[in-house]
Amino acid sequence: MSEVKAAVDGSIYVPLEERTGNESIVYFTRDISPAGIRKAYEKVNGNICGKVAIKLHTGEKNGPNIVPSAWVKELMETTEGLEDATIIETNTYYEGDRYTTEQHRDTLRVNGWDFCPVDITDENGTADLPVEGGKWFDHMTVGMNMLNYDSLFTLTHFKGHTMGGFGGSNKNIGIGCADGRIGKKMIHSREGEGQWSVDQEELMEKISESTKATIDYFGRHVTYVNVMRNMSVSCDCEGVAAAPVVTPNVGILASTDICAIDSACVDLVHAMTEEQHKDLWERMQSRHGFRQLSYMKEIGMGNDRYILIDLDNGGAVLTAKEAVKDVKPFKRVEL
Repeated sequence: MSEVKAAVDGSIYVPLEERTGNESIVYFTRDISPAGIRKAYEKVNGNICGKVAIKLHTGEKNGPNIVPSAWVKELMETTEGLEDATIIETNTYYEGDRYTTEQHRDTLRVNGWDFCPVDITDENGTADLPVEGGKWFDHMTVGMNMLNYDSLFTLTHFKGHTMGGFGGSNKNIGIGCADGRIGKKMIHSREGEGQWSVDQEELMEKISESTKATIDYFGRHVTYVNVMRNMSVSCDCEGVAAAPVVTPNVGILASTDICAIDSACVDLVHAMTEEQHKDLWERMQSRHGFRQLSYMKEIGMGNDRYILIDLDNGGAVLTAKEAVKDVKPFKRVEL
């Protein structure tokens, strides 16, 4: 199998030892709690300043797997620089509990996101950001209010995704910052065709180009934390209809490199036993989700090679196998 085929075929997983290029730093803790998020975030927040936006997935009504709102409340109350931060979201492309701003506000209330300002950034319109070096887009349409912020803290619940294979920082920004009517349509549909009319590799590349528009806008003032907890094969957009969680909880990762952090999360899932990872791995592979990683690297969004630093053990360097060796398996629960 050629390297070119592996790079563009998102069903092919390329192990870390077979990747080439520079390495980035990714921090890791097994402490899955508000304190763990804070510990990871404080390793990568050196350029977070000014008016701070926190991009996270606030979920459909009563969704069981999102990063808990109470955790985010504690994080913001106890972390310097986040006391006055604003959570940002956009309305959805699909018709559900977050399709209109009014519906979205009600869902935010139900899910406990009423302790701080939440800016639905496309509530008042859209803005176009350039996409440099893309093959699908020369611009992406985002919620116009996003441009009111100086820094972006991307707090992501890492999990599976029905179309994307997995949802990491790339999906959180690429789909989550695109506005609900124009930008999300650009990602999911071809011009003149119906909803959801893109193929698998095309979707991964379009998500990544959308992300690139946002992170290029924020420049050095963007950082990433991924929470590997309650990892269903389903995205949080499926709410209470999400498939059961059968993947072990792993920990929390942080980096200033979006490609590196999402690559590390995928590698940690791969390093689990077959029984532990089979559902989530099948979801990633069957949806060609690995193309998110190779394309991010291809268009200059970061490195897929990294050094994994253990925050629980004095900064030791970890392998993925070492990081997941003590995870506790979930008992399968059928719906």
